[in-house]
Amino acid sequence: MARLQLKNVNKRWGSFVGVENFDLDIADQEFLVLLGPSGCGKSTTMRMIAGLEDVTDGQILLGDKVVNDLEPKDRDISMVFQSYGLYPNLSVYENIRFPLRVRKVPKDQHHDMVMKAIAMVELEDFMDRRPAELSGGQRQRVALGRAIVRKPTVFLMDEPLSNLDAKLRVSTRAQIKNLQSKLKTTTVYVTHDQIEAMTLADRVVVMNKGKIQQVGTPTDIYDNPANTFVASFIGSPAMNLVEGRLEDGVFSADGIRVEGLPASASGNVTLGFRAEDAEIVEEEAQISAPMYSIELLGEASMITWRLAGSLVSIKTNKEYRAEIGEVVKARIPAAICHLFDTKTGERIAHG
Repeated sequence: MARLQLKNVNKRWGSFVGVENFDLDIADQEFLVLLGPSGCGKSTTMRMIAGLEDVTDGQILLGDKVVNDLEPKDRDISMVFQSYGLYPNLSVYENIRFPLRVRKVPKDQHHDMVMKAIAMVELEDFMDRRPAELSGGQRQRVALGRAIVRKPTVFLMDEPLSNLDAKLRVSTRAQIKNLQSKLKTTTVYVTHDQIEAMTLADRVVVMNKGKIQQVGTPTDIYDNPANTFVASFIGSPAMNLVEGRLEDGVFSADGIRVEGLPASASGNVTLGFRAEDAEIVEEEAQISAPMYSIELLGEASMITWRLAGSLVSIKTNKEYRAEIGEVVKARIPAAICHLFDTKTGERIAHG
């Protein structure tokens, strides 16, 4: 049983608040991602779970046991860091074996346990090499092998893909997802990369300035962001956000007018919509403005306008061509629009 609970956890250094009122229940075998920009408190939260940082207030429970006062070595947690932390003088085999030696696992069990871990991270052909002879992706797989060899109760992964190039990030990401599904170990994963969060997580916790902004499945957070921060952080590109006025169900701002929105709200609002939910049209357009830029993405083209002080983008087919400065029109169905309070940034419920 590896249910992990954080109950109103706070971390303060003097007057500075690093994590505030963090309250979360992580289910057994769940893959949970802490997502947010640098300095949002996600790594501090992970370090408190690991026992590397003291909790100022609140409780951390592993199973039914409060672990606040336990040393890191007594929490049965394995951690994978951004830096691989390998011993340069040891082979891949010995690096992966090292946690078994530290924990005094009987020596006659070592070989089978190490070979199983090596097979899981697909390093059979490299187990006699030293870290200096490996690529970045292979070193990260050694770090993963070392974490899984002793079958911990919880995995903690702190930005493990940050040092890899784009291609290696994709393949290693897939390997982490596959490993977790096989091992069925509760995993907490920290990243600032929303693509990692969307592709890996069972649930995502979006953080900003030490506080939880939203908790939900990747689909929930993508489709129904709780506020403009979440909307602007999730998605590639991020959700378009345009400030304007809403009166009698009609949103208007410079170069954009959308009818058929909820009439229950009015005044200064921020309109949000995804780039893939709008389309280029010739007539009956909600956007009509000079094009600011056009970018070929390969599978699509990205059209961008500057509207009401914001850059607004939509995706269209890769064959589309237009000149910068030319008036381009687009349709934005009211049904796909999101409304946020401009002052607070909070989502305005429809209805």
